[in-house]
Amino acid sequence: MGNTIAPHGLHHVTAIAEDPQRNVDFYTSVLGLRLVKRTVNFDAPDTYHLYYGDSSGRPSTLLTFFPWPGVPKGRQGTGLTTATAFSVPPESLGWWQRRLQTLGVDADAPVARSDEEVLRLRDPDGLVIELVASDGDTRSGWDGVAAIPFDSAIRGLFSVTMTEQSLDPTAEMLAGMLGMRHGEDTSDGSRFVMSGGAEGTAVDVRPSSARRGLQAAGTVHHIAFRAPDGETQAKWRLELMEAGVQVTEIIDRQYFTSIYFREPGGVLLEIATDQPGFTVDEPLLELGQHLKLPPWLEPSREQIQASLPALRVPPPPEPGS
Repeated sequence: MGNTIAPHGLHHVTAIAEDPQRNVDFYTSVLGLRLVKRTVNFDAPDTYHLYYGDSSGRPSTLLTFFPWPGVPKGRQGTGLTTATAFSVPPESLGWWQRRLQTLGVDADAPVARSDEEVLRLRDPDGLVIELVASDGDTRSGWDGVAAIPFDSAIRGLFSVTMTEQSLDPTAEMLAGMLGMRHGEDTSDGSRFVMSGGAEGTAVDVRPSSARRGLQAAGTVHHIAFRAPDGETQAKWRLELMEAGVQVTEIIDRQYFTSIYFREPGGVLLEIATDQPGFTVDEPLLELGQHLKLPPWLEPSREQIQASLPALRVPPPPEPGS
């Protein structure tokens, strides 16, 4: 397939958690991301869908969660996205190491990996998060947490790591069908790079003889790539279908539209549009403060709210902050 379009970078990563309050506390208070949308899983509206990102939840900064109370713990392995990396300012890893140690977070010491310095940690469900020192990232991140200085704040997504039983079929889809550039090869695997520059554009694929992973709490549900608009998304869908890939219809996710398909190793992929964004139903300063539902679920609001656990969220920022 000679593709005529290519992704502009990572749009978001969606993972599974067990306790919604613990999830909010960790990602807002410990890592300093902004809760930019509190909504529900549109396919299972008795469960929250929580979005974290920069000040406005721009594409390439987003990590989202389905927190299912009582869900069993997952298992890392092949056929899964096994690490989600964020970009941080290059001189901040030591600061982050000290902060995480003080807060009792399960984290490793920073290590050199290829040309990068990386600090790996695990959230309360065991989800693997990496902080990568990056001096080419111009994103501003979110500076709304007083305990995290601006010059240490997370800037946005840097990369994802997919672990596969076999590298070649996945590489063929990423480079052949999806138009990514085959970048550096290391002893651990291969990097594929999208066209959006240095900010949230890398996909690492690592072959492994490990058993297949189990998708549950502490694992990634899917990863999403950016399409600038619906027209590009529709063209991409057509090209994937012509290549024999099973791909969904275009689905309205209120804040973007989406299509879904699986790569040969089993990882669920999404292509999501940049627009309309998170201020379509909530003012910028109030993002994440209210339970927002799409129009087709509004008639069931009372029932949906009754099924969800209470959730304490960080207060909105002060005007002008």
